Amino acid sequence: MKIEIMTGDEAVARGAYEASCHLAAAYPGTPSTEILENISALYADVIDCRWTTNEKTALEVAGGAAIGGMRALAAMKHVGVNVAADPMFTFGMTGSEGGLVIISADDPACHSSQNEQDNRLYAPHAKLAMVEASDSQECKDYIKASFEISEKFDIPVLFRMTTRVCHAKSLVKLEDRQEVAIKPYESKPNKYAMLPAAARVRHAIREKLLIELEEYANTSPLNRTEWGDKKVGIVTSGISYQYARDVFGDNASYLKLGLTHPLPGNLIKSFCQEVETILVIEEGEPYLETKVRTLGFDCTGKDKLPNQGEFSTSLLRRLLTGEADPEIYTTDVKAPPRPPVLCAGCPHRGYYNAMKKRKKDIVAVGDIGCYALGVNEPFNGFDISICMGAGFTVPIGLSKALEKQGDKRKVFGMLGDSTFFHSGMTGLVDVVHSDANVVICILDNDITAMTGHQVNPGTDVALNGQPARVVSIESVVRGAGFTDENLRIVNPISQAEMDAAIDDGIKAKGPFVIITKYPCALIKEVARTYVGKYCVIDQDKCKKCKACLKIACPAIALKDGVIAIVDRDACTACGLCMQVCKFGAISKVGV
Repeated sequence: MKIEIMTGDEAVARGAYEASCHLAAAYPGTPSTEILENISALYADVIDCRWTTNEKTALEVAGGAAIGGMRALAAMKHVGVNVAADPMFTFGMTGSEGGLVIISADDPACHSSQNEQDNRLYAPHAKLAMVEASDSQECKDYIKASFEISEKFDIPVLFRMTTRVCHAKSLVKLEDRQEVAIKPYESKPNKYAMLPAAARVRHAIREKLLIELEEYANTSPLNRTEWGDKKVGIVTSGISYQYARDVFGDNASYLKLGLTHPLPGNLIKSFCQEVETILVIEEGEPYLETKVRTLGFDCTGKDKLPNQGEFSTSLLRRLLTGEADPEIYTTDVKAPPRPPVLCAGCPHRGYYNAMKKRKKDIVAVGDIGCYALGVNEPFNGFDISICMGAGFTVPIGLSKALEKQGDKRKVFGMLGDSTFFHSGMTGLVDVVHSDANVVICILDNDITAMTGHQVNPGTDVALNGQPARVVSIESVVRGAGFTDENLRIVNPISQAEMDAAIDDGIKAKGPFVIITKYPCALIKEVARTYVGKYCVIDQDKCKKCKACLKIACPAIALKDGVIAIVDRDACTACGLCMQVCKFGAISKVGV
């Protein structure tokens, strides 16, 4: 048997392969992105895999495949489940012919997200089965089990992961793919056409099946008891199990839960009756703890452990045992703070630099993507960022609020090309239909950059590497009613173009669109064109005014009183620094 070291995401991809998954769909989002990337890279010959415009679409595509008899998977990060919730709740009633697995990659501590919601709470709400893994081997094995549970109980399975499980590596035993045939499609409108009469019947069926699933959970191998010292009994799941094991070792007994909805009431009861003190260790909300208390057992849980952030062995040891960590190597040297910044050559830098000049005339609303880094100094590029797509829709209401207060500032909203396809097009329609007096900006850098350069409907290639039809953002915008009168398409590095477009937007009455078009500097094909091209600063002409430093390009630095291009390999010779230098001290080399 072959053994490999894999991340949890890689192991999920392998599990989908071994389980004979037939279709996988997703929208990229950390920490789930690598699941589809690995499926497409390694298993695309047997798994139809695709990036979709958003998570709702991904689940609907996967759900349609599962109704049609395929084993199907939809992957997303935790906030993406909010987008997919509409079809998810209905699929919870219908079930499917082939197994349907919905992966939620949660992000405790908000490493790359706008919140740290605990998506375990979705399972009882949407009446889904739920499975949680605590390491890479379980990720692979439990994905296979999830497809089996889905088909056995005619229920979608919410496969819940967290950042640490997704990205940590451990040993995985590989097995062969066990082919499962696609089931012939049958017309079943009473099951799948969810009008009220059918929905009421399906709800009753689901409740009955959930009772059967709970009975199964009491004996499922995904839920196991590990007996050690019975003075302390720990109820846990997911990555928290690993932390608990590190801290307590064999000085405690463990109820390690992998099938966590429906929770196995009888198994939890029998475990709790055998131990003297009960600890419930879980990141996020008191999901397991509530069940333990409902069954009549007193326990220690969120009275000592936080419902915010990630756990660690240090945190558990300190809060539950009062002991300090074993002595480790320390140093008095502190690493300097390194906030994330826009890359050298990033087109968003030119956009924000131009916006900064008209700060007194503008209130800006941001969105989710690389351009979100523009909120920091020195640009202070926007005041508000809520969720994907809100960069177009929040400005509609905000502009009305400012108007009622007599505030003359123009509201600008922004989002990227991938976000435009994800949830910006509906906002665009509302901007037009409501005749909103706003400027909406589409920052098109030719790629879904922040999550690692995934393709989107604006690129000419699909996830499988095959040519794809490009959906033109400009055509969509013009189709919504914008013309040359209220639409500007500009190169954001060109400050003259950006300044003119912003000024036109501020003066305009009613909806106005600015599309900035310039590729991400890190796209491989683009980066190759920058080789041997960089800027230099003539020290005889440089007046040390530091204007070039105010664009926050990481390729420029002040060292020992000298301002210079300190990283020629990073510099792309985009020329933005040349435009802000009033003394002509900066020039290009190799262009």
